[in-house]
Amino acid sequence: MTDAAPPPARPEARSPRGFADRRGPSLIAERRIVQRVSEVYERWGFEPLDTGAFEYADALGKFLPDADRPNEGVFALQDDDDQWMALRYDLTAPLARFAAQNWETLPKPFRRYAFGPVWRNEKPGPGRFREFTQCDADTVGSDRPEADAEIIAMACEGLQAAGLQPGQAVVRVSNRKLFDGLFEAGGVTDPGQRLTALRAIDKFDRLGWQGVAALLGEGRLDESGDYTKGANLPLGVAATIEAFLGSAGDGGRTRAETLDAIARSGGLGAAGEAALDELAGIDRALGAMRVGQDAVRFDPTIVRGLEYYTGAVFEAELLLDTTDDKGRPVRFGSIGGGGRYDDLVARFTGESTPATGFSFGVSRLASALRAAGRTDGAARGPVVVIVFGQDDMQAYLDAVSELRNAGIAAELYLGRAGMKAQMKYADRRGAPAAIMLGGDEIAAGQVTIKDLDAGRQLAAGVTDNEAWKSERPGQMKVARNELVTTVRSIIDASSRMPA
Repeated sequence: MTDAAPPPARPEARSPRGFADRRGPSLIAERRIVQRVSEVYERWGFEPLDTGAFEYADALGKFLPDADRPNEGVFALQDDDDQWMALRYDLTAPLARFAAQNWETLPKPFRRYAFGPVWRNEKPGPGRFREFTQCDADTVGSDRPEADAEIIAMACEGLQAAGLQPGQAVVRVSNRKLFDGLFEAGGVTDPGQRLTALRAIDKFDRLGWQGVAALLGEGRLDESGDYTKGANLPLGVAATIEAFLGSAGDGGRTRAETLDAIARSGGLGAAGEAALDELAGIDRALGAMRVGQDAVRFDPTIVRGLEYYTGAVFEAELLLDTTDDKGRPVRFGSIGGGGRYDDLVARFTGESTPATGFSFGVSRLASALRAAGRTDGAARGPVVVIVFGQDDMQAYLDAVSELRNAGIAAELYLGRAGMKAQMKYADRRGAPAAIMLGGDEIAAGQVTIKDLDAGRQLAAGVTDNEAWKSERPGQMKVARNELVTTVRSIIDASSRMPA
């Protein structure tokens, strides 16, 4: 007699690190942001484009450490023809590939927007995921400063459509050529040294000058004990950069006044002077589009860390007070950015093709709106029709169909629980109301409607609004033909009630 084989081990139900499960409320909020922003982008004449999740690894370029195992920074695999493919890490590199591949047949300039998930094979942490959704808008084929200005102005309108009011965000704009001029004047020619310096300057708002100065020099040891190697710039160049960053001022200047202050800082060289001309052109176009000085500001401390930017760069910053889940104030900072990248398409064609664009993380913007209390009821659940027995199933199905046909989200409870459990289910679903059609109601041509929103408001302490309470009894019996109008009045009253 042999021992019975042990049962197979059950797998542990767990999510991979850096990948999050999301339910209705967050998904609905993000979908609404994408829908509203897409409407803005299409109104500005941008067409949608969707490229595949995978690109050939050499087309992505940015994160690849070597040709043998290109899977640092990206998630990569080898196809059956031994070519490496990788999940896209952003939406800009696929656009560059698409534009190069289809340039002869595309309208020029080519204006497109895109949204979808991107993946980064990086160490996950709090608020840092390996998969997230981005939304981009880009113009490929125009070197005019008006193209940059249009992207910036459209980004402002898109952020407002997503839920931010005027004055609750600002887009800060600069030009990478300003630093090209500073580096040239200081004799800094090594591309790696320049990029390290730019990434250090990109941390100016977080680290201040002392932290940036350390990264421009030998390096910096942060609070966690991690050491970041510095750019080792000559002391004279670092001093010039310090004076240059001081031209940013306190944000009270107009765009034109900021350009004058930058020009007076000196040492910009030919590249820097060209950058000032481009920024002046952007300012004129923004003024012609009536984009206010508070909505878009020039700020020479903005550089953006990605190496493919070649000219204008911009970053959208949230100005609202935000709090975390425990009510503590937090600084949210950047909610999007972009710039001009005139050399990205040239990786494929060998010919410079001007391009400019703006990108924001959909999940990050949704989190920013939530942290600022800017939610708009996107996560409402459906009206729930209660089931008392199989014999009256036709009446329940008629009721739920009538609500849906009237444009009201509704569901029929399809479990096998009793009345109390069904009401608890409706509450957990965030249902505004529960519909009850017992045998007596059906015979009398009536329906009982329980206003669940009213109960939630009362439970939350809304006890001083007598008029509201008198208008909203917790449960009411109405004629069957008044089902839709009564439920709609409950939903409409809830939308007007303060949180």
